[in-house]
Amino acid sequence: MAANEILDIKKLKEKFSKFANERDWEQFHTPKNISMALSVEASELLEIFQWLKTGDKKELSSEQLNQVKEELADVLLYSIRLADLLDINLEEAIPEKMEQNAQKYPVEKARGNSKKYTEFT
Repeated sequence: MAANEILDIKKLKEKFSKFANERDWEQFHTPKNISMALSVEASELLEIFQWLKTGDKKELSSEQLNQVKEELADVLLYSIRLADLLDINLEEAIPEKMEQNAQKYPVEKARGNSKKYTEFT
């Protein structure tokens, strides 16, 4: 995929499904197993930042930044695979979730504030 192309979730879903099918991995790709793999990949992403002082980009070496890129790709791919297995349309789910977040975190309460929405007064 070229850098200027739009991320096509449907194409990624089809590619990952084909990839798994060609290797006879679909037998292992249950929602439970994929959600566990997703958690592992997210933990591997977190591990890169674990001992950094602030976690700012300037603290990351080029090697660490590349590791972040790879782990983010894994997290995204497993998320797409899980959605595929559960027949969840991410192209609908993402804007719906963004709207829910906008309701929970209205600008006038959330701007410059790191509190959870349940802590707003």
